[in-house]
Amino acid sequence: MTKTVVIADDSASVRQIVSMVLKTNGFTVLEGENGEQALKHLDGKKVNLIISDVNMPVMDGLTFVKEVRKIEAYQFTPILMLTTETDENLKAQAKEQGVRAWLVKPFQPPLLLKCIAKLT
Repeated sequence: MTKTVVIADDSASVRQIVSMVLKTNGFTVLEGENGEQALKHLDGKKVNLIISDVNMPVMDGLTFVKEVRKIEAYQFTPILMLTTETDENLKAQAKEQGVRAWLVKPFQPPLLLKCIAKLT
C-alpha cells in the first residue's frame, strides 16, 4: 500500500524536490504552499507523514502543527519540520507540539529518506 505524505512549504522548488524524491520512492504526495493550504488535504484520508517548513506566509509551520493536532484523525501523525531554522527555542516549541523530527535545509535526499523511514 502506498504511503501518503503532505508537504507544506512556500518554496515551489523545495516542494518539487521533496515531491520528486518521495514519488520516486513510491509515496503519494499532497502539497500546500502554506499551512492553510496543506490543512485542506487533512480531510480524514489516511496520511502517513506531514513535512512542513517553519517560515511560510498565511499560516506558519508552528501554527500549522497546532491546527493539525486539533484534528483527531491526525493527532499522532508524525511531523517532520524541514526548514532553514536552527534556533533551539523553535525546535523546543515544535517538539512540545508533537513534531517528531527536524531537518535543516539544504538537505541531501538520502538523509531525508532515512528520516522518513524512521517516522513511517
